[in-house]
Amino acid sequence: MTFNHFVRRLHLYLALSLLPWFFVYGASSLPFSHPSWFNSIYDDGVPLWKLRFARPYERAVPAGADLRAIGAEIMKDAGVEGSFGTYRPNDRELHVYVHTFWRATQIKYFLDRKELRAEDRRFRWDHFLTGMHARGGFENRQPLAFGWSIVVDVVCIGFLAWIASGIYMWWQIPSTRSWGWLALGGGAALFAFFLLRL
Repeated sequence: MTFNHFVRRLHLYLALSLLPWFFVYGASSLPFSHPSWFNSIYDDGVPLWKLRFARPYERAVPAGADLRAIGAEIMKDAGVEGSFGTYRPNDRELHVYVHTFWRATQIKYFLDRKELRAEDRRFRWDHFLTGMHARGGFENRQPLAFGWSIVVDVVCIGFLAWIASGIYMWWQIPSTRSWGWLALGGGAALFAFFLLRL
């Protein structure tokens, strides 16, 4: 097998194996670009969040505490699992936002009232797609979430290899170089225009 033959096969099989990821990132960009349109689809009077429970709760949250560790404890007490982030919008509240691809729950701990509230978000396809697009990072050590992050890194490397193999194949065919320069230059110029002007 020659190197050129290897590059062609690499490009072909990378495209096939990366196809689901191209679809996800392409389709999930639509809700990011057209949120008002998707909001109008789900404008049916059904609330976005539904109360699961509100109950007395007390937990110390000292200044400078590890909010992620406290958030994990609150999730355990609330019986909620998934990837999560912990936020403290003010001195009186602590929020834990828990999500999977199919569902999301927000847990709010009101320190002054000593109350814990959990609300479940209704399922929406636009939230599902944008959640898949944006999910990543290695802060969540759960095996599946950690594995997803590893796969996303591998996919990103695959994207770069697919691009590099495409450029290599283009350069190997002299008859396509003129049109290739036009395509490459036009795409780069359009990208640079928006990068500099926005």
